[in-house]
Amino acid sequence: MKTLKDLMKESELDLSTLVVFTKAEHAIHKKEYQTIKDSGLTPTQFGVLEALYSKGDLKINELIEKILTTSGNITVVVKNLEKEGFIHRKVDPRDKRSCIISITDKGSQCIEGILPKHVSNIRDIFKVLSDEEKLILKTILKKFKTL
Repeated sequence: MKTLKDLMKESELDLSTLVVFTKAEHAIHKKEYQTIKDSGLTPTQFGVLEALYSKGDLKINELIEKILTTSGNITVVVKNLEKEGFIHRKVDPRDKRSCIISITDKGSQCIEGILPKHVSNIRDIFKVLSDEEKLILKTILKKFKTL
């Protein structure tokens, strides 16, 4: 039977890879979220506005899928964005139990003011990689979708 020490030694590359990956993810998100925070929005609020701006009207479950958040969190975010006049909710005529969420003119203006800075920030984050390295990284990361 293997000892814990043996297991750790055998798994050293896997464990150190996870640590490097996690540190990189945290550094990327910290820098990414800076332009969002500077706008006065939370990352989830930004995600909702960006999704509605890019994809058009969406139902709550579609928003959850697009921005990878939880149903409890999205309800509060949607209420707050509606209160601020950034989005509008209306009952889905095909399913009275669900709502369709639309971005308002105020919401569109907000996201249009943030997106150029955000995109520039993302480009700045990934300038440490060549285009070829970015493609390789995407290919590698896609392998984790099957977990």
